[in-house]
Amino acid sequence: MPRKTKTLSGSDGVETSPGKSDQAYWLFKTEPEEHSWEMQKARGVKGEPWTGVRNFVARNNMKAMQLGDLGFFYHTGEEKRIVGIVAVCALAHPDATDPTGMWKCVDVRAVCDMPSPVTLADAKANTKLATMALVKTARLSVQPVTPEQWKEVCRMGGLSQKDLAARPR
Repeated sequence: MPRKTKTLSGSDGVETSPGKSDQAYWLFKTEPEEHSWEMQKARGVKGEPWTGVRNFVARNNMKAMQLGDLGFFYHTGEEKRIVGIVAVCALAHPDATDPTGMWKCVDVRAVCDMPSPVTLADAKANTKLATMALVKTARLSVQPVTPEQWKEVCRMGGLSQKDLAARPR
């Protein structure tokens, strides 16, 4: 089923999709030495293009994203933990780091910190997350997250859905 594409400009000038009943959730993986959560937050409202993805499944995931979709910001490497929440602030467009023009990226901006980062070990130990792509397909850099998985990870990280809903996207 096609998703809504109507957008509004929020008070911070970021386009959002109002009242989406079909909210989609994602997980974005990054090496913190290359692009950390602190670096993402420093980009402010403008956000940052999620460039460098060279996997067809991950690219297609980004092409499916809509403005205002939310994602977990995941540090790979030694940390292996979800440290923040981002929102999609620009739809899929050509990746400036790709000379072939074949690869796409979205722009994401920081929404909030995860109060208590959720580690990969914690996710693997939680039976409610047994089918989560992070647990099953660890190498995929941009992954879908189901609404149930989203709620469970937020619960584990001490982030209430009410508090998250009150933040601008």
